[in-house]
Amino acid sequence: MDEERKDNIDIWEDNVKIKDLGIAMLLCITFTLGGYIIAPGDAPQPLIFGLIGGVIGFIISSIIIKPKRKITKIGKGE
Repeated sequence: MDEERKDNIDIWEDNVKIKDLGIAMLLCITFTLGGYIIAPGDAPQPLIFGLIGGVIGFIISSIIIKPKRKITKIGKGE
């Protein structure tokens, strides 16, 4: 158990594996910058394309990285 805790860092009171965090950050940054760079030069379009790229990166990272929590339900009498 102690070895598993070494791989985790605490972010917003939640333990996250450093590898998973890096993968998610890399995906989101790549898609956001990609959307920003391929957008036409008019004023609002780079912002919109960048935001859409960020959402796409978030969706892909949430599909690739599965949650590792185990929730157990305990009844009143237990």
